[in-house]
Amino acid sequence: MEESLTVQKFLDYLKYERRFSEHTAKCYGADLRQYGEFLVVGVSDGRPLDTEPISPVGQQGGSATAVATQANTKVDELLLSASTDIVRTYLAFLNEKQYSKATIARKLATLRSFYKFLVKRNQLTSNPVVAVRTPKQEKKLPRFLDYEEVKKLLDTPPLDNWLGARDRAILETLYSTGIRVSELVALNMDDVDFLGEIVHVRGKGKKERITPIGSSALQVIQYYMEYRNKRAQNNTNFDSKVLFVNKHGRRLSTRSVRRKMDKYLKMAGLDPAISPHTLRHSFATHMLNNGADLRSVQELLGHQSLSTTQIYTHLTTTKLKDVYESAHPRSGGNGEHKETNDY
Repeated sequence: MEESLTVQKFLDYLKYERRFSEHTAKCYGADLRQYGEFLVVGVSDGRPLDTEPISPVGQQGGSATAVATQANTKVDELLLSASTDIVRTYLAFLNEKQYSKATIARKLATLRSFYKFLVKRNQLTSNPVVAVRTPKQEKKLPRFLDYEEVKKLLDTPPLDNWLGARDRAILETLYSTGIRVSELVALNMDDVDFLGEIVHVRGKGKKERITPIGSSALQVIQYYMEYRNKRAQNNTNFDSKVLFVNKHGRRLSTRSVRRKMDKYLKMAGLDPAISPHTLRHSFATHMLNNGADLRSVQELLGHQSLSTTQIYTHLTTTKLKDVYESAHPRSGGNGEHKETNDY
């Protein structure tokens, strides 16, 4: 199904006014496309709830084209006429299809933003999603590595060749700064200030921030850059401004970083489920465990809301237990316990 005019206006708003990334806009578009397909098939045609949405991609034949064309002519009208009950029916449909609560909540958030946009643009008088509650989420704590696991991973890439040096620099930078992989691959050569020990980061929504970087990471980056610059002299394809390049001298992709990390996890004998984002979680957790305040960690991570950062407070229980045990006489500490009647 092609993008409806109403949805396309919303996506343009996200990209050009809100400055959302292309990837984020595509995710919103995919959610709204699925919702529009549900409206056409499940609501307009009066079909049962378990009817699959239309997916003309990969279909062949005139019937598929006809259905897709029909859907495109109906979807704008259906989007604008949807009621709160229809939105709830859609959520029930997603639940029947066994989508996770987190995925359903994300799709509902997309609808919430979409209809809020339509109200602001005077295409609707009220938002049908306002009265719909977000499904209660199962809290999943992010995975993080302990210090020994981090050291084992960072020490795995070899330093005797330029690709190994690059990969060591990538892992060191991810852990030392806590930046996202998308932010890492966007780094240019002049984004690293070796003298000031800071990195200029372009984050989500094209928001920029400055984050400190450790001397160990800077040393490895400098070592990699010496390799890189030598190769660039004999290769006109090398992009002179990009920091982390592939073997052809072009900017690395986030997928390439993931593949490289998978390789080193296997070599180090670590859990293959660990991802580059795990290093970001580890950075935040270790910062809090070493006394950093939550607001500072929020700024370092580039989180817009403090509530996003607060999940890491659940991961610092080891330090809290240590403090408790050293201070609480009955916990196994060295102090004497005195009986009291203060009940």
